[in-house]
Amino acid sequence: MSSSKKSAPLPASSGGLMRFFEDETKGFKMDPRIVVSIPIGLISISWAIELLLAP
Repeated sequence: MSSSKKSAPLPASSGGLMRFFEDETKGFKMDPRIVVSIPIGLISISWAIELLLAP
């Protein structure tokens, strides 16, 4: 019976969601500001290259 309890899905309440997001996972952690700034920087650089190198 213990294996059926482990495979049971989390309840669809806010308590279940909070428990899910509180779990720490292994892996590389990045600051969200970096994740947002890298694409914005790449877009800005590509626009600048297009404006400067446009015929």
